[in-house]
Amino acid sequence: MVVKYRFRLYLFALAILVGFGLVVYRLSYLQIDRHAEFVGKVPGQKELKIRVPGVRGEIKDRNGFTLVSNKPAFEVRVVMKEVMDEYRRLIREGVDKNAKVPKFQYTIPIQGINREREEDDYVAVFKQLVESKLNEMGLARPFDSNELRVHTRGFRGLVPWVYRDDLTFEEFARFAEHNLGLPGLSVGVRPSRQYIYGSLACHVLGYVRLPDDTRATEEERKPWGNYYVPDDYGVAGVEKTMDQYLVGKPGVRTVLVNQKGAIVGEIGYEEPRKGSDVHLTIDARIQVIAEKALRDANIGRGSVVVVEPNSGEVLAMASVPSYDPNRFIPTISEENWEVYQSNPVIPLLNRATSGYAPGSTYKIVTALAGCLSGITNSRWNCSGSVTYGRPMKCWIASKGGSHGGLDLSSAIKQSCNCFFYQYGNKAGLDNIEKVGQMMGLGSSSGIELDEEDSGSLVLPGHKWTRQNKPNENSRSPGFVANVSIGQGLVQASPLQMANVAATVANGGRAYPVHLLRRVVDGLQVVVENQPPPRVDLVAEKFVTQAQFELVRRGMWKVVNEDGGTAKGARMANVEVSGKTGTAQFLRSGKVDNHTWFIAFAPYDKPKFAICAFVQGGKSGGATAAPLVKRILEQALALEQGYQVAIETIPEIAGDFKPREMTTFANEIAFNLPESDDDADVGDASEARESRESTRKIAAPSIRKRADAAGSRGVDAKKEVPKAVPVRRAGFFQNLFKRDR
Repeated sequence: MVVKYRFRLYLFALAILVGFGLVVYRLSYLQIDRHAEFVGKVPGQKELKIRVPGVRGEIKDRNGFTLVSNKPAFEVRVVMKEVMDEYRRLIREGVDKNAKVPKFQYTIPIQGINREREEDDYVAVFKQLVESKLNEMGLARPFDSNELRVHTRGFRGLVPWVYRDDLTFEEFARFAEHNLGLPGLSVGVRPSRQYIYGSLACHVLGYVRLPDDTRATEEERKPWGNYYVPDDYGVAGVEKTMDQYLVGKPGVRTVLVNQKGAIVGEIGYEEPRKGSDVHLTIDARIQVIAEKALRDANIGRGSVVVVEPNSGEVLAMASVPSYDPNRFIPTISEENWEVYQSNPVIPLLNRATSGYAPGSTYKIVTALAGCLSGITNSRWNCSGSVTYGRPMKCWIASKGGSHGGLDLSSAIKQSCNCFFYQYGNKAGLDNIEKVGQMMGLGSSSGIELDEEDSGSLVLPGHKWTRQNKPNENSRSPGFVANVSIGQGLVQASPLQMANVAATVANGGRAYPVHLLRRVVDGLQVVVENQPPPRVDLVAEKFVTQAQFELVRRGMWKVVNEDGGTAKGARMANVEVSGKTGTAQFLRSGKVDNHTWFIAFAPYDKPKFAICAFVQGGKSGGATAAPLVKRILEQALALEQGYQVAIETIPEIAGDFKPREMTTFANEIAFNLPESDDDADVGDASEARESRESTRKIAAPSIRKRADAAGSRGVDAKKEVPKAVPVRRAGFFQNLFKRDR
């Protein structure tokens, strides 16, 4: 009997185990294997995917030094769906059972016909339920009611609306300490763009604008439906042209909502990724040197461009007046925008990429055009003027003199207009245009900046003049004479003229000037930018080596021989070569000359090519050349241990004050003899009224930032290397001293 009952007990236990096993299997099959199928059958219940913007990549200089990063910003976020649910709960549980959610009437155009619509009054509920408590804490701020309505309507209240994006850390801590106990209200941290050194390279770096989902194509928006949360995007400078690399890789937040539209919970989150880092050709140390030189010299309007001669890489590009890109983050105030827009000196204009009459610096282009014609060994006489229908004067005629007979190198040294009037006509306008085109003049340089004013870059050949200035006779000797000395219709940018100096410096290779060095995604280099030269004038036999050396030697004489027009750029123990230029202009009837100096150094093995441009200066030799000397002496000293602190550069508003002479504190000013003063202007009758480009920069939207939908904050705290520049007397002279 015992055996019989034991057998029944075992059989019963086995049946129970089998039964439980079948139940577990069935539950697993229904709840796991067929989960998606049954979720889809729940009435109104579905998954919503919300795009989470990524963090923008950093912008660095050629040495990996970070110029633009991201810093944590504190903000108050409101999920209006949860706020409205809480409001309805309070109504249900309240004393007044007849209370209702307030409604708001609005008009919307549908197929060209305005239709009346009604919705919950989100603004009234927000003010009653949320803003009242924020007022008690001193955290309330005015907000745009229409923005709240549009955001909530567009995202159905599921995507957080940013009520405040300017919390200080103290306010953030106070908010966290006093928990309001309101569903849908929270504080968060998001990455905010930071231009670490203020106005440093502002016209190169540019700035970003707040998210704007209208920029996205239908194809980009389609996977997200109404839950496409856009990214910040660049609207100026490298931020704009390199936006495709800098923009972060978006993440995804997946939430489950029931048939009533209430959020059941978050069922998935894919972290967004940081964008690629863009490494520029800019050397932050040389950029600081150039920026400080312009400020130390109190230049009100001007620019400096430094180029590496053997690659076309831009090492520094500075323009004054300037602006602080941080003023645009998270959004520029209407007051600050008005300050920039109303400033007649135009601080948002990048003068380094805008076109101006290059004056006598253009004689280098004309000199090379003569090489194509085989006239470089010819001599012409300067008697003070040349007659082409009317007398066209040399600058020295205003001093009652003449240059007499000159060869090419001496004419460059003396910047003799009469020589180049005749030389240019003999070379011919076609050859001047041909050389200019090979050196990148007359059109966009291709620099990675959309702000380059290509419409102001003019190389007036026969075809261009016929199409754009039909009243001008490009075949007249007077027209060609004016072009030959960089006056008339000729316009070039400081960037282009720096590249002309670089082409002469390296022996005839004209590289495309560029700012992008490489793009790095994590540890992987995704773009490496090393463009080949556009043309090699000597190797391709447009110019012989001997002819080219005549031009280089002429530029050497400009700085280093008595009677040259650029004594202000002369350095002890370093051979600087250059060319001055002074283009005559009037502003409101007053003299407002555009003064230039292009140069390269050292002569035998050039490391830097440079252009300095000053508006309102007396002459290129007096105002631009000393700027170049200051920059070259410090840039060349870097390899010898000279230390430059990368520091915040303040913005400057600029001015229209005339500049007689450029001087620097603790340095002796060059008091140039009257006979050596660079006054290499064109014919006085050619002076024109200055009309600087006033292209309007698109105004940024003045509104609150759309929410980053959960994007994570980035700690942008960086260590800034400290260094004290050596400024003791005789440092640079001793540094470059060598045995002779």
